[in-house]
Amino acid sequence: MPHILILNGPNLNRLGKREPDVYGRDTLTDLEQKLFQFAEGIQIELTFFQSNHEGDLIDALHEAEEQYDGIVLNPGAFSHYSYAIRDAVAAISIPVIEVHLSNPHAREEFRHRSVIAPVARGQITGLGFEGYKLAICYFMNANNK
Repeated sequence: MPHILILNGPNLNRLGKREPDVYGRDTLTDLEQKLFQFAEGIQIELTFFQSNHEGDLIDALHEAEEQYDGIVLNPGAFSHYSYAIRDAVAAISIPVIEVHLSNPHAREEFRHRSVIAPVARGQITGLGFEGYKLAICYFMNANNK
């Protein structure tokens, strides 16, 4: 059974409270519960981790290589400027799918560019929680490893 790390970056712990008109009213716990139920139905194991600290996310990426078959990463605002997270993604051999709840291309100009996207296997934006499900589905095919 594939084992996927769901890695959420800064401010994702504020889901449901932070800008609900952009991110919705569901919480991070709601997201995790919905994804767990979804993954259980398709026989994929998930582990969740969230941090507001860049170094913690980098450590999680480095450690993931020995434990997981893939990573679904929502780097939050770090996607726009964290070359350290970008380099951590580039330094591991397992695939990473970058996800964003909102569509950064339809928001402020500084959000239009991701430094993570060029080293990720793919990017899914603007589909809310469904984006995570699509990223998880990518890992259902063993040839994607």
